[in-house]
Amino acid sequence: MENNQNIIEVNELQTSFFVGGKEVKAVDGVTFSVPSGKTLGLVGESGSGKSITSLSIMRLIAEPGKVKGGEIKFNGENLLDKSEGKMRRIRGNQISMIFQEPMTSLNPVFTVGDQIAEAVMIHQGLSKKEALKKALEMLELVGIPSPKARLKNYPHELSGGMRQRVMIAIALACRPELLIADEPTTALDVTIQAQILRLMRNLQDELGMSVILITHDLGVVAETCDYVAVMYSGKIVEYADVNSLFANPKHPYTVGLLKSLPRHDIDQEGELSTIKGMVPTPDDMPKGCRFAPRCPFARDMCRESLPHLEEEENGNQVRCWIHTDKWDGPEVNVKHDYESAASQQS
Repeated sequence: MENNQNIIEVNELQTSFFVGGKEVKAVDGVTFSVPSGKTLGLVGESGSGKSITSLSIMRLIAEPGKVKGGEIKFNGENLLDKSEGKMRRIRGNQISMIFQEPMTSLNPVFTVGDQIAEAVMIHQGLSKKEALKKALEMLELVGIPSPKARLKNYPHELSGGMRQRVMIAIALACRPELLIADEPTTALDVTIQAQILRLMRNLQDELGMSVILITHDLGVVAETCDYVAVMYSGKIVEYADVNSLFANPKHPYTVGLLKSLPRHDIDQEGELSTIKGMVPTPDDMPKGCRFAPRCPFARDMCRESLPHLEEEENGNQVRCWIHTDKWDGPEVNVKHDYESAASQQS
């Protein structure tokens, strides 16, 4: 890594929901770090635990959920040890979050200007006049046309792309050190999506902040991230710098995700490649490797025992029996052998 200082280190994070007297593990021993000034992509299908991980970092898990264990070290201090009062001062000020759907995150009865100003008044103690001046600066910063007029608009008067820019303005108003963006472009068309991602990248360079980008879109990851953590069923299955991940993915799930990407540089006939099966529900996890029921390389050892997250010499990590000395199957090159193995899958 170019920068050895990590803004945040998540160690063995465990978040469960307690329903009907039963514990459901949504995040189960997740470990990753984000170097200062860099972007980590947290990738995986719906139900893999990405959003629960981000809400755990923000300490926003509501009943019947609970962060059960692990550490979330932000600038060296464990957020799980902080009082709720201290967390309120950290949220929005040092760590900000952009949620998936701006229409449900913005208050429909307050103007855009008031909502940005409120964040600044709460966290930085500015007067209403100073906060509205700051709100105008933020709307200019995120590239909203006629920003002075937009201050008086209500959320329903703005397009989806504009609302997302307002959400970014609110999140960045206090110049946070870490921004968590949860699927920030999901509901937007491709052109607006590209503009929002470019805006986030430019603001990151300008403000020097770190970013955790939560997405299921590996195309977005390729354009915006420095590092990638691939999640499956509440666990990290692969962690790598973005170039290594795309050039030489190690986990069969990562390869499956990459194979599922539409390609414009090759003739695509018939159906797109898909990963057979479904993500298991948290209350019905497989005994061994959680990807084993869908994996074209799975053997009895995979179905019986869960592999550890093994670190390689370059610092990249993978959770797969194939990459250990305990593997009892034929030699496998996961990237090159995936398609033929998948075609033989029943």
